[in-house]
Amino acid sequence: MSYTSILYLLIFLPAVMLVYQLVPQRHRWKILLLASYLFFYSISGKLLGYLLLSTLSIYYLGLWLSSCKKEYSKTEYSAEEKKVLKQRYTQKRRRILWLGIGLQLGILIILKYSFFLGGNINQVLEKLSSPFLLPTFKFALPIGISFYTLQAVSYLVDIYYQKIEADRRLGRLALYMSFFPNLLEGPICRYSQTSEALYRGCPLEYKNITFGMQRILWGLFKKLIIADRLNMLVETVFDRPDYYSGITVIMVAVLYTFQLYSDFSGCIDVTIGTGEIFGIVIPENFRQPFFSKTASEFWRRWHITLGAWLKDYIFYPISLTKFAKNLGKSSREKFGKHMGQIISSSIALFGVWLCNGFWHGTGWNYIFFGMYYFILILLGNIFEPWIQEFTTFLKINRNSIYYHIFQTIKILPIIFTGELFFRADSLKTGISMFQSIFTGFSWNTLTDGTLLKLGLSQEDFAAVLLGFIAVLTVGIIHEHGISIREKIAGWNIIVRWSFLYSAILLVIILGAYGDGYIPAKLIYAGF
Repeated sequence: MSYTSILYLLIFLPAVMLVYQLVPQRHRWKILLLASYLFFYSISGKLLGYLLLSTLSIYYLGLWLSSCKKEYSKTEYSAEEKKVLKQRYTQKRRRILWLGIGLQLGILIILKYSFFLGGNINQVLEKLSSPFLLPTFKFALPIGISFYTLQAVSYLVDIYYQKIEADRRLGRLALYMSFFPNLLEGPICRYSQTSEALYRGCPLEYKNITFGMQRILWGLFKKLIIADRLNMLVETVFDRPDYYSGITVIMVAVLYTFQLYSDFSGCIDVTIGTGEIFGIVIPENFRQPFFSKTASEFWRRWHITLGAWLKDYIFYPISLTKFAKNLGKSSREKFGKHMGQIISSSIALFGVWLCNGFWHGTGWNYIFFGMYYFILILLGNIFEPWIQEFTTFLKINRNSIYYHIFQTIKILPIIFTGELFFRADSLKTGISMFQSIFTGFSWNTLTDGTLLKLGLSQEDFAAVLLGFIAVLTVGIIHEHGISIREKIAGWNIIVRWSFLYSAILLVIILGAYGDGYIPAKLIYAGF
């Protein structure tokens, strides 16, 4: 069962809404929890046990962390005794935190990365003629493990730094970890963002239902009309990369980028819309990323919750280590303020992008993808003062619309190149496809009918183009801070419902399903 299936949209979700509304408010969180576990079990079966293990472990470890804090806060101790106890319990709390993080990441690493890591270690051992090789195993992965693991880690870290209190209600914590709309592809929620609303059991309201349904419809538009139609072409080229070159590879890199965006952001729209129906505000995960002007801005607009998680739990902790502080101080003394800051922050930046690459998958192409953006962002930070001086010398207004358009056009090929390596089956395949752009380039590909032999007809291309125009138009409107749903809500009821029914018919008519189509699996659910 996926978020775009008939089973989810017409049976599962309406049934949950009905039962949720019928039961007393104090029991509604139980309906959401039961629905979440049923949803998880329908896809991963007994692997539900891993989610339960993560939930129970952070529940008890969170309580343990809180109890240690209370011990040294007792008033009967003197100031000197409290100081000694605080040091002792701080060390104890740190050990508890690392135990919790180690358990969560240990499960993830064993299930998701052990085969990749073991295989690469064995390759090194074979080259060294070692008689000993590590045993390697492929494990079945529960859905959403990469997402709920990060939520579990953030929960423990936030308790450690006293941003939140450990939850004594196991059911509320379990619902935070398993809420069915964001199980498959996120977003990565913080405990403070959703836990209270999930547990509160607010009644279903007309505005929440209509706005939620509109958001779900918009997600289905992107998923079914753009992502699923493009899937045929993308699969054709990437399954046989040696057969294609030049314009075809450029085109598939561009189209895969839009397929990935339409698939991922479309499913996030369904997730946020589903949450909105129940009165739960799920954080946004995209903010018109293709209007970005730099690589770093792109990642502030794309998969926002992952970027925010890596910043808070990887970048800042590394930046605040004694080594990083000392390096920053010595670098500023030797190389000046700007380069000193770049050198000191580069260690944390490297950690962020190494983790970003590893988080996405088990392949060297994902590691390359992370390092690709690490280098781009690092170079952007290094050269920013010189670029500013250069544009000032040429009297270029960096705030003008023309300069912004230039920057956006400039960053797009960088994004498309990164996604080419991201989608390739391996780093070797990615390099080969990138090289083939220059060795087999021919403009004739655009006119000799080759593009119509890749799985899409002229009608398919027309439908995708219509989808692109709609997404671009909505993006431009949102960039100007205009809420389309609020505008629709203010229309005459006849006009409003005519528009919505027309949008539903458009999705039904132009959506890619039935004979001849291979709908794209939820791409980020595989990460």
